[in-house]
Amino acid sequence: MRTAMGVWRWRRNPLRRPTDLFEAWVAFAALVCVLVVAPAVGWVAGLRVDSTLQQAAHEQRQERHLVPAVVLRPAPEAATTADAAASATADTSTPRTAPHRTQIVASWTAPDGSSHEGTVPAAEEPPRPGERFRIWTDAGGRVVGQPLDPSAAVFHAGMAGLAAAICVATLVETVRRLVVRRLMHRRYIRLDRAWAAAGPDWGRAGAGS
Repeated sequence: MRTAMGVWRWRRNPLRRPTDLFEAWVAFAALVCVLVVAPAVGWVAGLRVDSTLQQAAHEQRQERHLVPAVVLRPAPEAATTADAAASATADTSTPRTAPHRTQIVASWTAPDGSSHEGTVPAAEEPPRPGERFRIWTDAGGRVVGQPLDPSAAVFHAGMAGLAAAICVATLVETVRRLVVRRLMHRRYIRLDRAWAAAGPDWGRAGAGS
């Protein structure tokens, strides 16, 4: 709103100062940046992020495989406690999105044909020996996370583009405010100088004649 009001200073007025016209041009440039440049930057940033994430998602889908596994038995209490403690002390910067799940011992066959057995989170609660479920593994049978979904990549790219546009708009508005503040400071200095020059003769008859 203040940026748009600055353009109003373009109006013809005998009292218009050079700094008023300059402020109007600054406001116009800021308005163009907010309405044109910021969305363009956000669009380009979103496309770049989407391209990177889509490439990562494609590579993950090529490297990760969904294989069948069979529940053998519940994991030993000591192993379950150790896994819970390890997850609690792993990376405190990563927020938890799901509660701790029951650990089980399962067996599965890797895409390369090798057999594996290990402790994994249970697919259902409570797990029953002999139940079948599927887990994500790499080509060698090592348990990995689910590959990135393309729709999730699009969402994250959109959020990145929006954040980039907001950052550019905020930067432009900050610069505009700094320029206007500097102009106001110069106006006050000139007003003080003019008042200091006219002050001694203020109110005297015939002053300045």
